[in-house]
Amino acid sequence: MYQKYKRDFGELKNIVRMTEAVFQELGMNPELRNVVDLATEELFVNMVTYNTESNEDILIEMVPHALGLEVRLTDYDVERFDPTSVGSVDVDAPLDERAPGGLGLYLVMKMVDSIHYEYRNRQSKITFIVDRK
Repeated sequence: MYQKYKRDFGELKNIVRMTEAVFQELGMNPELRNVVDLATEELFVNMVTYNTESNEDILIEMVPHALGLEVRLTDYDVERFDPTSVGSVDVDAPLDERAPGGLGLYLVMKMVDSIHYEYRNRQSKITFIVDRK
């Protein structure tokens, strides 16, 4: 299943509906929903927040994978930003000693089973897989 979404936080409710429909259609383990929802929402919000030079819609694809579910988010007409290259967050450091930002991506990296980034022709694509377990 795939759908394009406007660069608007109001689309989050529609993205959650898409995830719900995909899980029902594929008979996926409902325990994986929270991981898929959180990772998809975090990546979508980052694209909307930081890729402000684009007015293009963001494509989200959710497809079955041998291991579980593969989710792809593609952002068009944007600069390169590889979330897999972001440094780790020191979650043990006191809050007042931490640099702001990065915690959402850190959580995504910890929660999904694999994540991959591609950039070509001003298209930024993030693909992650959540395993059936």
